[in-house]
Amino acid sequence: MSTTVTHDIRVTVRSRFEAVHSDPKAGRFLFSYRITIANSGRDTVQLQRRRWIIRDSLAAVREVEGPGVVGETPVLRPGEEFTYSSACDLRSGFGRMEGTYLMQRISDGEEFDVTIPELQLRYPYAAN
Repeated sequence: MSTTVTHDIRVTVRSRFEAVHSDPKAGRFLFSYRITIANSGRDTVQLQRRRWIIRDSLAAVREVEGPGVVGETPVLRPGEEFTYSSACDLRSGFGRMEGTYLMQRISDGEEFDVTIPELQLRYPYAAN
């Protein structure tokens, strides 16, 4: 589990290897992740966009960008949080994800980036 705080927005991430949905012999490694976004500031904010950089030790770097998360653009009042789950597939058992959320302050429309902590994606059965 990793946590960052940017502009009073706390983002906590946790990833997990999904053995049931993976096939290591075929080069398919699926990782799920759960993210909680908490507003510890005094202003109401809305998540507008997400941007991920996905690094896989056996594939080209991928960038994923788009509106909201899991089809939602949650509004977070002071003290509120939003949790969602999603997944990422890799060709190898080793990779990482990092990124940002574009947030907007409701009171004045100002937009700002919030750092998503790096997610380490590791196949748990690999030997050194």
